[in-house]
Amino acid sequence: MITRLLGLCLAFTLCLLTQSAAAQSVRIKDLVEFDGVRSNDLVGYGLVVGLNGTGDGLRNAPFTEEIMQNILERLGVNVTGEQFRPRNVAAVFVTSRLPPFGRAGSQIDVTVSAIGDASSLLGGTLIMTPLNAADGQIYAVAQGTVIAGGVNAEGDGARVVQGVPTSGMIPAGARIEREVEFAFADLSTLRLALREPDFTTAARIEAAINRRVGRRAAEMLDAGTVSVNLQQTGTGSPAQAVVAIENLPVEPERRARVVVDQRSGTIVMGEDVRISRVAVSQGNLTLRIEETPIAVQPNPFAEGETVIVPRTGADIVEEPGIGLAEVPGGTSLSEVIAGLNALGVSPRDMIDILKSIKAAGALHADFLVM
Repeated sequence: MITRLLGLCLAFTLCLLTQSAAAQSVRIKDLVEFDGVRSNDLVGYGLVVGLNGTGDGLRNAPFTEEIMQNILERLGVNVTGEQFRPRNVAAVFVTSRLPPFGRAGSQIDVTVSAIGDASSLLGGTLIMTPLNAADGQIYAVAQGTVIAGGVNAEGDGARVVQGVPTSGMIPAGARIEREVEFAFADLSTLRLALREPDFTTAARIEAAINRRVGRRAAEMLDAGTVSVNLQQTGTGSPAQAVVAIENLPVEPERRARVVVDQRSGTIVMGEDVRISRVAVSQGNLTLRIEETPIAVQPNPFAEGETVIVPRTGADIVEEPGIGLAEVPGGTSLSEVIAGLNALGVSPRDMIDILKSIKAAGALHADFLVM
């Protein structure tokens, strides 16, 4: 039935049904974030040079000229009062992410994005750019050749752009200069933050950790937090304690949820979605209006002028839809959609039906519309 359902849904754009026979175990490391083990965002303002005439127009981007003057003066070149209008430079924002436990000397990827009116960053080179964190301190320095993600070609009368040539990246383009001070080895308590807070899942994580260490080391604080006393885990260090618990399997408990995308007609649902006893009736009305004006002319050799006489035809057609159908209580949503597909209902009409069932209080799940 599921194979047939997917085939019918794909024929009417796309309808995705996810259903599993039994819950599957997931590692704790895929369900939680460890407190303190996080990345930090970095940002910088720099200059890309070496462009083939696709850089900023300095009249429209005066900040490009300003940073170019600053860089040249730091290199010992005096350009005060000089007029220069190169088209091979572009001002850019440089963004990156400092990984947890990133050490000085390590390299990280950076993303480069034009902020002026440059048309392409293809073939450009980023000049040494400091990257700052939210505290204003410099944590990395970026430099290197930009790999742009698009193509830009133009002639005298036409222009073709594919992708986004004004944005690119530099693999391993930044080197970490400052480390984030975090003494992980000195922790005595570690908090696990659930990515999707749920009391049942948190209780299962607590039970799995306590079974592993043989004592009550974990304690559920709320639906989104489990605290682990590292002294009670029986390991030599906090890092060893994380290794001992992060790969433990746990069956997560998730809320019943239906997600629909009206633009593409996609429907995604979980296996726990249920529908109470409800009756459904659906039909379509089509309004047709036709304009067929007639030109009326005077007789030959007669005085007068041509007059346009409007003629409008209006009609309302009720297309056949679903008659009154009763859905028994406890029916799964997948069974309802399978029945609607068998009747030839399109995914967009199906979404409207699901909205109405939810409004009637018969659909027991979170209903998310994208």
